[in-house]
Amino acid sequence: MTPDRTERVYTEVLADVAKVDQVSAESHFFDDLGANSLVMAHFCARVRKRADVPSASMKDVYANPTARSLATALTDDEPAEADPEAGEQAEAQAREQETEQTPAQAADRPRAGAVAYVLCGLLQFVTFLGYSYLAALLVVRGASWVYASANLLEVYLRLVLFGGASLIGLCLLPVVAKWVLVGRWKPQRIRVWTPAYFRFWLVKTLVQRNPVALLFLGSPLYVLYLKALGAKIGPGVAIFSRNVPVCTDLLTIGEGSVIRKDSFFTGYRAEAGVLQTGSVTLGKDVFVGELSVLDIGTSMGDGSQLGHVSSLHPGQAVPAGERWHGSPALRAEADYRGVGPARCGRVRRFSYGVSQLLTTLLVYLPLAVGGVDLLIAKVPRLGTVLGAPTVSFGSWAFYGSALVVTFVIFFGVSLLGLLFIAVVPRVLSLALKPDKVYRLYTLRYSILRAIRLITNLKFFMTVFGDSSAIVHYLRYLGYRMPDVEQTGSNFGTAIKHETPYQSSVGSGTMVADGLSVVNADYSSTSFKVSRAAIGAHNFLGNVIVYPSQGRTGENCLLATKVLVPVDGPVRENVGLLGSPSFEIPRTVARDHQFDHLRGGDEFRRRLAAKNRHNAGTAVMFLLVRWLYFCGITLLGWASAALYPRFGVSAVALASVAALLFSSVYFTLVERASIVIHPLRPLYCSIYDRRFWRHERFWKAAASTVYVQALNGTPFKNLAWRMLGVKVGKRVFDDGAAMPEKTLVTFGDEATLNVGSHVQCHSQEDGAFKADRIVVGARSTVGVGAWVHYGATMGEGSVLAADSFLMKGEDVPPHTRWEGNPAREIRPGREADGLARAGRHRRREGHNGRPIEQFAVTNGKRRPSPRRRGPDGHNGKAIIADGTWRPSPWPR
Repeated sequence: MTPDRTERVYTEVLADVAKVDQVSAESHFFDDLGANSLVMAHFCARVRKRADVPSASMKDVYANPTARSLATALTDDEPAEADPEAGEQAEAQAREQETEQTPAQAADRPRAGAVAYVLCGLLQFVTFLGYSYLAALLVVRGASWVYASANLLEVYLRLVLFGGASLIGLCLLPVVAKWVLVGRWKPQRIRVWTPAYFRFWLVKTLVQRNPVALLFLGSPLYVLYLKALGAKIGPGVAIFSRNVPVCTDLLTIGEGSVIRKDSFFTGYRAEAGVLQTGSVTLGKDVFVGELSVLDIGTSMGDGSQLGHVSSLHPGQAVPAGERWHGSPALRAEADYRGVGPARCGRVRRFSYGVSQLLTTLLVYLPLAVGGVDLLIAKVPRLGTVLGAPTVSFGSWAFYGSALVVTFVIFFGVSLLGLLFIAVVPRVLSLALKPDKVYRLYTLRYSILRAIRLITNLKFFMTVFGDSSAIVHYLRYLGYRMPDVEQTGSNFGTAIKHETPYQSSVGSGTMVADGLSVVNADYSSTSFKVSRAAIGAHNFLGNVIVYPSQGRTGENCLLATKVLVPVDGPVRENVGLLGSPSFEIPRTVARDHQFDHLRGGDEFRRRLAAKNRHNAGTAVMFLLVRWLYFCGITLLGWASAALYPRFGVSAVALASVAALLFSSVYFTLVERASIVIHPLRPLYCSIYDRRFWRHERFWKAAASTVYVQALNGTPFKNLAWRMLGVKVGKRVFDDGAAMPEKTLVTFGDEATLNVGSHVQCHSQEDGAFKADRIVVGARSTVGVGAWVHYGATMGEGSVLAADSFLMKGEDVPPHTRWEGNPAREIRPGREADGLARAGRHRRREGHNGRPIEQFAVTNGKRRPSPRRRGPDGHNGKAIIADGTWRPSPWPR
């Protein structure tokens, strides 16, 4: 295929997609044609369906923004450069193909049938009932023993003893269960819904839902817990991620390593209905950034780094002392260590762990239980209602009293909480000076933990988010936002930070959702807080980690899951996409359709109407949560009333009833919010009433805790169906999330990994877009992967871990895609394919350098740097001894 022929095909396809009569080969996709990323995604999908021209990815499109330059870059019109390793690589890949399964072969693997599916669900349900009964028995017997005391001091002492015994028992239970049911984890394959999977699920649930992960995260006690589960962890390791590893015997972490929050290193993944366990090995003094994914079969050498929003795919190994970032990771120059070491020995770590444990037992637990008891004793009205087990549930007067009491408690606590989060963290923050290095596991470290916990309460973020009120709330917390340009949607509902007092956002900036402001840096021995400043007139998409070292200025577009650069020049007036990030147009003509609504009298009128609508939505949210609190309280009273007759069974059934009530209640609330206005594909301004209704739906769908409690069970599919998701048979969902359920379709036996997201919308500056998503039968969405609106995954396809499938992409059946943005990975390339891949490797960034440095402009290829040796890119991985070996995921 010649470049001229490829060029003609590209112009014809683009003209059809862009709905214009003719496209010049020299026309710029974005500047001249006004195309956006969605149009170009459709262009790439059309091109992939043609066998007579080379396929193009979104990276190719942004690097070569004309049909001529794209055709020149992707067409082999001359013999490829000699690659001394191409023959050896092709041979090695051919050997691997004999043992490794393609997505098509994996999709045809025998799977557990309907009988195994039902039996597994039945076993899981019986286990839940048994656990609920055992927990109720211990609580009832313990409470009876505690309150049988004659005086307050004895009650306190018994409460401490009972609390300590319960905490120790809860911590030991998953350890004992793991060693009894599994023994030592080994690399293996487990078909889902089988007896072996049930044992895996039981151990995983006990390990991950343990109070240690909640109470002692970032503490030496958490590391001690993982060691008891079999993990090989050296001294001085600091782990801040709540994503608790499951296959702990396969986890090795060297001395002094740091794993930042929201990272995944679970030691397993699911693909095509089969769980695969494998090793994760980290050397000494390793740094793993926030929201990163370490897939099975990966390793990092001593002193190496993996940046934020990055991932290692199976077979990848970071050599000692090197810095990598991206998805999948490439060698980089950026330094993600934001703080140097400090003196912090074993005695300090031990003392801090002991103090945490004693504080929990001697202070937190007695205050929690005693505070409720004191409230009942000192408030007569509450004491009458709460302490009257003989009350008649057939009396309307009783329900009226219940509504009054729960109203006072719910809104009273909410108002007190709103006051508390403004005063207490602000006082505590006086002990922390910006850019000063403090030792870990000191009083100041506890202060920072307290500030982060208190100021990140999700309840208030959800109340005020997606409205004009969120700006005032963030200022109330301590954010610096001078000269705010109010849009009514400046921030979403999912915003988090280390400390709000070191966070600033410029005027005119809008944030979609899922922003994590990283204004505290940690080593294994120290920490410091620093200001994280987001420039003015920016737009930030979903799930963005913004570090204090971020090198972006004014008027930038940061796309969903983008890796914010921390080195190089300050980026301004550009867009950034991908991990590692590369430049794209800040905006295109098609995105200016609603600019006339951003100013003048029409803007003020619509903003006022939006504020009124959002205020009604916030009131609705509060009323829904109050009524839910009232329902749970009534279940508690019913349990107390039935206890004299049914004993412990009444308490156990109350916990089961609470889960069922939560599922039914929030399902009805969510479905009721779309009865009159069902969700449909939408493209409109944020000042359109249809978007306001969509915001109201988000508030109605805000509670998903009860759904995530069903991860890895057939009951989650039932919950999704109740919420409107079109779910096929025997779908395996290990922790997926999705806002717009009624726009999503999952085919039979699809596999969804933990941390995966299926999002049917995008808010881009002043525009809102929503469309359907289809995940085909026997397809797989990897750990932490994202599927954006308008995308379709064909039958048996695979989206690798931490990948970002962009809007409008059409994944062909039985193909494997990976990367951010995702593109097709073709196993078993021929020799010429390998040579072409080598050329693409140079174009797409050697040694971690951004793609724009190697773009083709005006139809001419820029000089490419000579190969400098192994860089782990394009299907090659570097193992610990510095030699090469082919990756099992060849490109």
